Parts: sequence; structure tokens; C-alpha cells
Amino acid sequence: MKAAVLHKQHMPLLIEEIDISNPKPGEIRVKMVGGGVCHSDYHRIDGHSDIKTLPFVMGHEGSGIVTEIGEGVSALSPGDHVVFSLTAQCGHCRNCSLGRANLCDTYVRGSGVMHDGTTRMSKDGITYYHGLATFSEETIVLASSAVKVRDDVPLEKLCLIGCGVMTGVGAVINRAKVKTGSTVAVFGCGGVGLNVVQGAVLASAAKIIVVDKVDLKLEMARQMGATHFINATTEDPIKRIMNITKGGVDYSFEVIGFPHTIRQAFDSVRPGGTAVMVGVPPERADISIPGRSLFLDRTLMGTFYGAGRPRVDFPWLIDLYVDGRLKLDELITKYRPLEEVNEAFNDMNDGISARTILTFN
Repeated sequence: MKAAVLHKQHMPLLIEEIDISNPKPGEIRVKMVGGGVCHSDYHRIDGHSDIKTLPFVMGHEGSGIVTEIGEGVSALSPGDHVVFSLTAQCGHCRNCSLGRANLCDTYVRGSGVMHDGTTRMSKDGITYYHGLATFSEETIVLASSAVKVRDDVPLEKLCLIGCGVMTGVGAVINRAKVKTGSTVAVFGCGGVGLNVVQGAVLASAAKIIVVDKVDLKLEMARQMGATHFINATTEDPIKRIMNITKGGVDYSFEVIGFPHTIRQAFDSVRPGGTAVMVGVPPERADISIPGRSLFLDRTLMGTFYGAGRPRVDFPWLIDLYVDGRLKLDELITKYRPLEEVNEAFNDMNDGISARTILTFN
């Protein structure tokens, strides 16, 4: 099968023919239908995130059709349409029991191997590491990493639910719990940031202020429901936010992942307000905020995967799309074949795409 593989950081991905094994107990084999190109993937390429398990089959946002199930799998069957969750959920650890499935204690995140310490992909006897491996024609995942979804919706579009939508909308609804009538600022209008905007719309925020350096992204945010727009290359976002809100927003969301923009997000909230770090920070990055400012009942919180509960959240998010209340089509800038994955990353870095979806023959 074909797959997009990272062999060395700061180098393009290679499209290779590699081997895939059969699923082991608790696992499923899936034929990929759609794979979303997310900035978190590119972080592995550009060094923003460390990766020591190379070669690595890339991709984490995806949807497909189950073709084979391993021993003990009962909740899924061949032919089922599934969307992948970033995290597997055991359902019985402390965090899963508390409704914090995104922080499941049982399964290690980002290890590059399956739960038994081995992988299911190789080439010429060489181990190929992988997570969900959604940049491949087929993949093997834990059954608890896949959520069965309705089959009357274009499956390639639903891949976006698995990461960008869940992370962005979830940060607003699940983690920050934005209140009706609040003011919201969003720093960064990429694929996840646009879904933070959608979450703020769903929460009935009164003002949704977006900050970016690319006018095209600000226009995309307008389509998602943002009300005020700041280009950070031409004006000071903090001063403008203070002017719009007369003292700061109730909630801010940083969806870029750098300490200086996290500080901007924190500085934009009023006393009693909450700043949420959504973007993936660089390895070993430290964040500094003024103690006196925090003292005035301000909160700085992180969120991983929008505090998502995939088995609960995916179905209602998809229902919202079907009902016309969640925008997926508007998020999709382009469809590309797997072979054009590097061009998709170029589009993303040039600021001309929200999400590209990779398709498979």
C-alpha cells in the first residue's frame, strides 16, 4: 500500500509502498477515505515537535471503512464507517470514568507503536513507526480509537470531525464552557482556529474577535461567524481588543502554539476572564505571565483535544453538520491525492488553505 512517510525532520515526506500486517486482538483494519492535513502533522516535520521514532507514517485526522477486525472486537464490524479519535479510550481508567476520555490513562499517546510495543507497518524488514497513520491507503488502529458514524454523510468530509472540529469546538464548549453573551478573541485562524470561531457561534457569544496576519484567513473567519477582525501585521491586537470590548474579552483562545501569542491571549482578557491555550507549544517552551494580572481572577488554562469525548461528541457534531449548524464544506479548501501531501503542507504554510483533505483511490 502507499503511505506518506517522514524519514528525517526538515525534509519532505516520501510516498512509498510499504507493508501492513493483519490486526491483532482489539484492533481493526481500515481502508482510508479521507485524511485531513493538520498543522500538528507539520510540527513533526519542522521540528516544533520532537520525533525520535523514524521512519514514521504520518497523519492523524482521518475517516474510513472498516475492512477487518481483530479478535475480541465487538463494537465494530467490516463495512462500518468510522472517524478516528486522536486518543484511544479504554472506558474504565480514572480519567475515562470522569468523562475525560481525551486524557485516557491506559493508552500512551504519541509513542509511535501500538499498545503491545510493536508496529503494524514495515518495509523490507524495517520497522515503520506510526500512530493513526491516516496518510496511508490503509491503516491498523485500536478499535477504541475509532468511532462508528452514520453512513448517510460523505465520509471524506467527516475526517475533519476527528481533529480540527473536535479540538476547536471542544475548546469552547467542553473546556472553557463559554457563556451566552460573552466576548471572545481567537488568536490564529487556521483550521482549528476557525473551529474555535464555530464553537463561539454555537455558544452564542456576542462578539467574536479574530486575530491573524493573513487577510484571507480573516475572511474565512468571517464566513464562520466572526464579528471583528484584526490583522496583527498592521495594528496592535491588544489595543484593538481593549477598544472593541472596553476592557478585555471574557474568553480568549490561542490557536498557534507560541509563548508570545499565548501571552497576547492572556493579556487580552478582562479581570475574571479566561485564556485558553489550544495550539501545540514547542518542546520545552516556557510561558511567562505577570503575577499581578493573574491575581485579578484571571485564568490561563490548557486544553488537549478540546477535552473531547469522541464517542459522545462526534455524533452530535455530525448531526449539527447535517442540520446546517456546523460548517464543514466551508473548511475544505481543496481535495488532493495522497501523492500531493507536500503541496498541501505548502498551501497551509502559505496561508491559502484552511484544510486540505487527502483522498485515496
